[in-house]
Amino acid sequence: MAKNKKIVVDINPEIRDVLVEMGAVDIYKCYQCGKCASACPWFQVGTYDFPVFRYPLETALGLVASSEEKEDLAKEVDKLYRCVGCEACVDQCPLGVDIPDILRAARRILLDFGCYPEPLKSVVQKIRNVGNPLGEPREKRADWAGDLDISAFQTHMEILYFPCCIPSYDARIQNVARSTARVLKKGGVPFGILGAKEQCCGEAIRRVGAESVYQEAAKANIRSFEAAGVRRVLVSSPHCLVTFKNEYPELGSSVEAIHATEYLWPLIEQGRLKPAKSVNKKVVYHDPCTLGRQCGIYDAPRKILRSIPGLALLEVEDFAREFSLCCGAGSGALWLDWPKGERIADVRIKQLVDTGAEVIAVACPYCLQMFEETVKAMNLNIPVMDVTEILYEALNEKGSAE
Repeated sequence: MAKNKKIVVDINPEIRDVLVEMGAVDIYKCYQCGKCASACPWFQVGTYDFPVFRYPLETALGLVASSEEKEDLAKEVDKLYRCVGCEACVDQCPLGVDIPDILRAARRILLDFGCYPEPLKSVVQKIRNVGNPLGEPREKRADWAGDLDISAFQTHMEILYFPCCIPSYDARIQNVARSTARVLKKGGVPFGILGAKEQCCGEAIRRVGAESVYQEAAKANIRSFEAAGVRRVLVSSPHCLVTFKNEYPELGSSVEAIHATEYLWPLIEQGRLKPAKSVNKKVVYHDPCTLGRQCGIYDAPRKILRSIPGLALLEVEDFAREFSLCCGAGSGALWLDWPKGERIADVRIKQLVDTGAEVIAVACPYCLQMFEETVKAMNLNIPVMDVTEILYEALNEKGSAE
């Protein structure tokens, strides 16, 4: 909000009405109790003033995305893109006010005028051009499968495995996709992949505000699913899960989506997967916001970890399950670099390490990438692993995953 605005004079109903039309309908439910402020991860960081509780009222007054001075607009853009979409505010709000949706509406206005962070402009452009935020060639999307002998999806197969962009291309995180595929093979699950026929689910860019690019990506995936006869999609990323489950149906999709941990735990219960190799480590599990608060999946990852011989599962006191602190990567923040001392991931890593854990376990590629980079920046010597990587290690007689 610009300095010295006279509220009585400067209320802007036109901006308010546009924001409401773009999805900020919850502004009228908020009664300014401020409970969201203490739930916001920026409150835990403590070095950056993020006025989350003020956005519903400012939106109702038409004061969001309304700055006209270049300096004021830059400050407003910085604040609007600080929201990481963790939905801790939604979870704790007495009326369930969806502040991330309110901010997404404001971002859509800013994006239409090209007023958003440069790194995110690059991400949006890469997804538009080549179907992934890393800018990698479409034809290399299945390179992670390498020598694993994974077939293209066919209609008789039980599931389509959709690994997400980061496990498809990132050299380190490709091991998540490889471990997941190997575990599925050990469980005798008939599955296939689409490879170059799939692209980014679009979740991140929709939250960034790039609605038209999201729609293009989503419709392309839906066409690919329909052409291949896909009925059920297994995902490694909770961001893909929430998008396929909750948002693709708006565009006519009828595929069922399931997260890898939800799918693999029943295979262990049924005896189709038998973790037998001891993993004698103290492991702390980090609840990803999108898998936990947004999808309600808390138990499956923990049950998988507890089924592994020798593994001691730890929890972060006061900040586990629905109270888990965000890794800081959601809503496009994975590609933003905030100043030292203003990073949510630093606070979360300290919470995880203070448990005395020897391994940090995650169930989201965004969390994995964010934590790996943060651990290195903090000069800490603690591995970060996906739950499927740890499970594969326990199933693999030769030792750790390749």
